[in-house]
Parts: sequence; C-alpha cells; structure tokens
Amino acid sequence: MTATPTVRPTGSHRGRRQPGPRSGLPEDAPRWERPALAAVLVVATVLYSWGIGHAALHPFYGAAIRSMADSWRAFFFGGLDASGSISIDKLPGAFWPDAVSVWLFGPQTWAAALPQVVEGVLTVWLLHRIVRAWAGPFAALIAALTLTLTPVTVALNRATIPDTALTLLLVAAAGALQKAVRTERLLPLITCGIWVGLAFQTKMLQAWLVLPVFAVVYQLAAPGTRLNRALRLLLAGAVVLAVSCSWILIAWATPAASRPYLDGTSDNNPFALVFGYNGLSRFSSDSTAFGAVAGTAASRTTGNTGWDMLINHTVGPQVAWFLPLAVLAAVLGFVWRAGQPRTDLPRAGFVLWGGWLAVHTMVFSASNGNHAYYTAVIAPALAALAGGGLALFRSEYEAKYEPKPEAEREAGGRRHLALPAGIALTAVWALVLDWPTRFVSWLLPVVVMLALCGVVGLWSRGPRTSPRMIQAALAAGIAATLVAPAGWAVSGLNPLYAGAATSPMAGPVGKSYYEHPRHAPRRRGLGRPNARDTALLDYLTTHRHGEKYLLATQAAYTAEPLLRAESEPILVMGGFTGSTPFPTAQQLGSLVATHQLRYALLTTQRPTTPATTWVKSHCTHIRPTAYARHADGSFALYDCSNSQR
Repeated sequence: MTATPTVRPTGSHRGRRQPGPRSGLPEDAPRWERPALAAVLVVATVLYSWGIGHAALHPFYGAAIRSMADSWRAFFFGGLDASGSISIDKLPGAFWPDAVSVWLFGPQTWAAALPQVVEGVLTVWLLHRIVRAWAGPFAALIAALTLTLTPVTVALNRATIPDTALTLLLVAAAGALQKAVRTERLLPLITCGIWVGLAFQTKMLQAWLVLPVFAVVYQLAAPGTRLNRALRLLLAGAVVLAVSCSWILIAWATPAASRPYLDGTSDNNPFALVFGYNGLSRFSSDSTAFGAVAGTAASRTTGNTGWDMLINHTVGPQVAWFLPLAVLAAVLGFVWRAGQPRTDLPRAGFVLWGGWLAVHTMVFSASNGNHAYYTAVIAPALAALAGGGLALFRSEYEAKYEPKPEAEREAGGRRHLALPAGIALTAVWALVLDWPTRFVSWLLPVVVMLALCGVVGLWSRGPRTSPRMIQAALAAGIAATLVAPAGWAVSGLNPLYAGAATSPMAGPVGKSYYEHPRHAPRRRGLGRPNARDTALLDYLTTHRHGEKYLLATQAAYTAEPLLRAESEPILVMGGFTGSTPFPTAQQLGSLVATHQLRYALLTTQRPTTPATTWVKSHCTHIRPTAYARHADGSFALYDCSNSQR
C-alpha cells in the first residue's frame, strides 16, 4: 500500500540513483537500500542455516519426510511409512518441499532442513518488499531486520515444522491483498485467495485466521462501490475454499483401501482430521470432537494460553520484543489517519498488520494450549508494525523541525515525541522480558546506553543540532531495540539453547525445555540410528522372509527412529498418539495370517489397544538379548509367526 506524502519515506531523498534495467528497485530507491537489504538477507541466511547438518528434525515429521521421499503414495497422502499404511496427523503440504529435497539430495539431515531455511529467508525478503510499498525503504529495512532477529524465527527456521511454510504463504497473501487494494485489479485478490488456500495445506484452519482481517481491509480501503467490493470478496472467498479443500476432497473421494488410514480420526474421515482433531478439539473440553481421537498431552497441555500468553516468561522472549511498539504504532497509525479518505492506504496497512496481530492473539489465548513456536506466525505483523511505526514517527519528527510558519509547527502538537517515546518504551520492555532469566544481562547495559543516547539526542534537538547528530541518535535508538532480541536469537544456534526437536525455542527457556525429562530430545537425523536401533534393524532384516512390513509398532514413538534410519514399510499401530483405531485386531490377525507381518514392537509408554492386546495374546515374546545388547525394558519385541490363527 503506497505511502502518501504524509508518511515520508525517511532518508530516501538523499543519494538517489536511477536503477539499471535489471535492478528491480523503484526509481526512488536510495543508494543504501540494496546493500542494506543484501546484508539483512545474508544475516538471515547465516542464522537460519547455521549447523543444519545437525538440525533438530522433528522425530515424527522427520520420519514421514523420509518415507514421503521414497513413495508417491506416501508423498501425496502424507504417509508415515513408505507403504502409506497410516498418514501423519496433519495435511502433507508443508512437508512436500522437504520430501522433494530429500529425494533430490538423499536422506541427509541438512536436506530435510534446507526448505525451511529457504522459506525463512524468502519470508524476510517478501516482507521487505511489501512494507516498502506501504511505508518506504526505511520501514522495510527495520521490518526485515526485526523479523530476521526474532528468536522464535531463528529457532523454527532450522526445524521441520509446518509453521515456517505457513508464515511464508500468509505473508505472500498479505502482499497480494496489498496490491489488490492499491491497484483495484481482480487478479491480485484472486492470487491472495490462492496463497491462503495453499497456507491451509500447511497448517489447516490456522491459515483462515487472517481472512476476517483481509476482508475488512479490502472493504475499508479498496476502490470501487460497496457492492463491487463485496462481490469480489465473495469470489476470492470461493477461491480460498476451493484451494483449501482440494486435498480433503481428493482424500475423501479416494477409496479407503487406496490411501493411508488418516491418523487422528476415529472414522478415517479427512474432515475429521482437519475440523476435529486439528480444529474443534483444540478449543473445547471434548478432545474427541467431530470424530477426532484424543490428542496428545504435549499438544493439549502445553499451557501458554490466556490473555497474558504473549508476555509470559516462555513465549514473551521468543517473539514479543516489539509488542509495545507494534501496538503503539497500530493505534497511532489509525488515529492519526482518521480524517483521511476511506481509501487511505497508509491507514489500511496499519489495520492489516494490527488486525493480523489482534486476531492471532485472541485465538491463541482462547485455545487449550500453544507451543511457543506457534507464535512465529505473528512475527511478520510485529515486524511490519515496528518498521511502519518508526517510519511514521520519524516523518512526524522531521515534519516538526522543517522550516515553516510557527502555526503549522504547532498544528502537529506533540506527535514528534512518539519517536523517542517508542524507542524508550521498546528498550524498557526489553529489560522487562529478560529480567526473569537475566539471560542477556551482559547486554542490558548496552541497551540502556544506546537507548539513552538515542532518546536524549532526539528529545534535545535544537536549531543548531546537525543532521548527522540526529541520524546518529536515531541509529543508536534503533540499535537499542535490536540488541536484546539479537542476543536471544543468536543463542538458538547452540543446540543447548534451541529447545527440543518437538518444540524449538531460543534461550534459557529452550534449555529448560530441553532438559526436562518429559521432553527428552532425540536429535538424531536421517540415516543416523543409535546402537540399539541398528541392532534391532539388523535382527529384523536378517529374519525377514518376504513379509510386506518389517514390523508393527505401538504408536509412532517406537517407529520414528527406525523410519528415519531406513525407509521401510512399518505398520504404525495407533498412529501418533497410539489411540487411533488402526489397525483393528482383526486386520492385524489377517496380516499375520497372510504372511505380510511377522514382528511387533510394543512399549509401556503408550496406551493398550485391541491390536496390542492381540499381539500379547497371540505372539511370542523375544528375549531382548537376541536383538539388543543393552535393553532398558521400555520395549518388547514379539514374533507372531507361530500365532494361533
């Protein structure tokens, strides 16, 4: 949304140069913009790709990625094993790039993590492009740098979790909406709907949270009659629905025997997977709503809910460093533009990003619980508001001191004070967020010193103050806002401060999660089994005589390390939670009777099901010393070849 003269693109009028035919920059691009953007993208690439050869692959999704890379059936339907007997408990869209990467480069840990790095860097670049069109190059640079240094973004963009792809696609959708509002063209609005539909393929209903905000922004600011805008929104909504539900409808129309059983459902229904297990069950006391099976304790009792969710000691340091500045920018950006025409584009931008932040905050607060990395989706909104807000405050600050009649200077009131106030507020908030852990306490004096230099320098501006002194004060103030989150972000490069593979977080909260016995991480990548799993795989391979499945396991917990080590058909009984009713005892007996299955691996850490009861009553327990040198008693291998049929 192109800035009007009221929101001056600070610094863009000095040192301009005409772009070359392939520069890709607007005609008013300042000289510093290209090298500054390049530097930010380099920083983002380094932060996100550092050590991806030992990236913390999510054990469940990492296993599925390897299987999807070796089987078209598993690839399209998100099969957990190469045979595609049961799916993962999410839609597979977010993992398609990962599977393609593993297919191209082989079962390497870095190959599975590489798409997340690319998606993260693309998100930074795209946000810069969008914010530049809305509020100018200064705002765009601040937004890109803020997003790059958001701690949860650094931790998440080196993990195989869907939120990275979700964030990229929603930012792309916001850019398309912005273009639709600015140009009054229909195609960008349709493109926005396509991006949201594709985002649905990565994280399902969460992708739709932006739709009310997008609709309000379009109705508020787009040119044309009210009826015309409404009709266009209906058309774009139909596109969103069609693209979003495409995979669901294909899975629903495919015979059950020709696709995997859909994990997380009690009736093998794709609508239950999306709207039940990953939908209603997360916002009600009924964990089996709409055909869902009971969810895992990890995803339903993580806490991080309620109205203080974004500022608690776990989530706050991950994402909320610019929250006060973002709220201040959204409020003042809307209020100060209240007298402008309906189609005022700068105001529409504040509504867009402020609404994005508000809706996600409300939904997260009302859910049963959230992992800290869920909040990565609001990082672009916080970054855009921080950049757009500082640009707006700077324009008002410079307008105050422009040569003009006294009456015109007084008309602006005290708006010029928003710039030093915003910097001071952000610096103080950094001290508040870090205070419970004092993790970057050695950086806090730097924050205070830079903030004082910036605020005092801006506040005490006089007629004889040189422009260079003002620029230095502004640079010091902006640096003060970035130092503390940068310290937390860089800490995530150390595996000790990156959280568990199932819940990436930066800083000491990541370390405490990592060290908790319930969340013991298994940081083994693709093709890297430990000694116990190697011995078990050797035993099963040696004693396999043409069976379809290498073995059956009780829940994904027991299958994950084996699937990451070797892409073999493994029957995962009970799916992710161990509670999904697949296979039934009758189906299991039939597989054994037809010599498609011989071995079963059970664990005491998952609930008993009819299938596991059948194994215990029909199969022979194998002594652990036959397949493992060191057995801890948590697993038991059974041979079903001599079962009563």
